[in-house]
Amino acid sequence: MTIARSSGVLLHPTSLPGPYGIGELGVHAQAFIDWLAQAGQRYWQVMPLGPTGYGDSPYQAFSAFAGNPYLVSLQDLRADGLLRSSDFDVVPEFSAERVDFGQQYIWRNQMLDRAYAHFEVVLLEDEHPLQADFERFCQEEAGWLDDYALYTALKATQGGLPWNAWPAPLRKRRPSAMHQMRELLRRDIRRVSFHQFLFFRQWRALRDYARAKGIAVIGDIPIFVAMDSSDAWAHPEQFLFDDEGQPTVVAGVPPDYFSETGQLWGNPLYRWDAMQGNDFAWWIERVRSSLSLFDVVRIDHFRGFAAYWEIPYPALTAVHGRWVPAPGHALFETIRTALGELNIIAEDLGVVTPDVEALRDDFSLPGMAVLQFAFGGGDFSVNAFLPENLKENQVVYTGTHDNDTTRGWWVNAEESEKHAYRVYTHSDPGEEDFAWALTQMAFHSRPNLAVVPLQDLLNLGSADRMNLPGTTGPQNWTWRYRSELLTPALAAKLRELTAQTGRLAPEPVTPPPAAPGPDETAPNEAGKAATAEGAVAKSKEKRSRKKAG
Repeated sequence: MTIARSSGVLLHPTSLPGPYGIGELGVHAQAFIDWLAQAGQRYWQVMPLGPTGYGDSPYQAFSAFAGNPYLVSLQDLRADGLLRSSDFDVVPEFSAERVDFGQQYIWRNQMLDRAYAHFEVVLLEDEHPLQADFERFCQEEAGWLDDYALYTALKATQGGLPWNAWPAPLRKRRPSAMHQMRELLRRDIRRVSFHQFLFFRQWRALRDYARAKGIAVIGDIPIFVAMDSSDAWAHPEQFLFDDEGQPTVVAGVPPDYFSETGQLWGNPLYRWDAMQGNDFAWWIERVRSSLSLFDVVRIDHFRGFAAYWEIPYPALTAVHGRWVPAPGHALFETIRTALGELNIIAEDLGVVTPDVEALRDDFSLPGMAVLQFAFGGGDFSVNAFLPENLKENQVVYTGTHDNDTTRGWWVNAEESEKHAYRVYTHSDPGEEDFAWALTQMAFHSRPNLAVVPLQDLLNLGSADRMNLPGTTGPQNWTWRYRSELLTPALAAKLRELTAQTGRLAPEPVTPPPAAPGPDETAPNEAGKAATAEGAVAKSKEKRSRKKAG
């Protein structure tokens, strides 16, 4: 894959502003895209968009194919007539700075369930405008949706327990039990499917909006799936499980920059021989699905396709594991044959060995470079992440979602790293200036694509980092920004740097209108909502008169 010289911003949609406690795929997402266009950017990079479970990590989703219904814009549902003004009479007090996923789990699911209930009511008396689209979605996505909807409905009957703790008939998907539960949970299964329909409908509309503004989206594929996922439950033959559905080994990484005891992820590992025997059909569909949602995908932990760290189960840390070869070349050759050119970025950080480099380069996949890593080591002059050691076919970052913010990194860096930076740049930036200095270094560097987390553009400190690897808790995945921070002045500053470094999109970019405040609904959305509610009311009145006549 070849990327033209360009730049972009890393921001997960949950971090968008808005009135309902979490970022949504509505007016504030559009405002962010408008700001990116104003700033001369060509890419918006997001993390995985799947439904999250325990720990709230987007890298531990309940499905490799499903979307996160928490991101569905409630105001857009109101505009569609699926929610009413009265549904918003009691709204919790949400934080503008942090996502409370427990609060979202309760309130937002209630709102989505109301939307489905309204949809059902209309269908009892007449056709809903979205009915045909919903039925088409269920048919087109049946390959994963049927399993996911059943898994989600079953999970609710089991008190939220992971599937490998369910009774054997459900855990092992015995046909009689599956038939019985499909009949018993028919409405719940359809409701889950409807939530997915809403997510994909809104995401695809937002992606079309981004394309119209000249913004491409970089998505993210975690190499592994979560243990508690519909994928593992529906396809146990493709994972290293015992006869009872328990893992025999799990995934992680050995001790590294982030942890002295390694990272014990706990994901099930693939039975690669079974996958290869089926011509990697599951992987082809996974990549195909991702490329239908994104313009480019980044595969997290790419080195696991060359060899992965296998940890016996159970274990307390990732220290006692071993490297096991994986059939990466055969996999990507099969995917390329099926899907054509691979618009894939390889996250090749960590322990990068010659076999990883060969796998990446044989398929011309851009790797990654993180400038926060450029100034460590005994002899930093040979550090692979220094700007002069980078390649055009790479993506350079100041930091990633797993790093500290760049300002926070500078404050907490070892003195040897700070000294190396000062020697290399012949400068001594203060805390206030370092994030922009590293952003400038990224944009001036050789790689064709430079990506900066929004926290670095906003010059935020450690309290606003997205994730601290190896930990769980409210410090991870919950950060949000306030809309007033995305100023025209910051857009102009970033646009100027983008132009100076030859990364500016050639198309003219029209400055966007002022973004709505964090607690505002755009006037046109309010109007659409009122119109939709009025239309629904008129439709009911018309049907009542018809019945009365």
